[in-house]
Amino acid sequence: MSVDHSVVTERPNRDPLFLHVKAGMTVIVADTDGAWRMADVIWVDGGARNPKVPTLFKVADVDTGVINWINADLVTHIVPRC
Repeated sequence: MSVDHSVVTERPNRDPLFLHVKAGMTVIVADTDGAWRMADVIWVDGGARNPKVPTLFKVADVDTGVINWINADLVTHIVPRC
């Protein structure tokens, strides 16, 4: 009797959230210390290997108006439009 010893890796059931972020969206950003803030996405910057994959977002904080760059993986939620 033969036994299948192949390794099967499961595909994640969902894409990472940051792949769906576009300029003009409002997102929730989690900082490294656990705090979060709401920000509007101004610019989406692609990676060096594949420019279509976002790696950095230029965002404006909704409360303070401060503009800065964040890593794409810090986005935890996309705020829906009303």
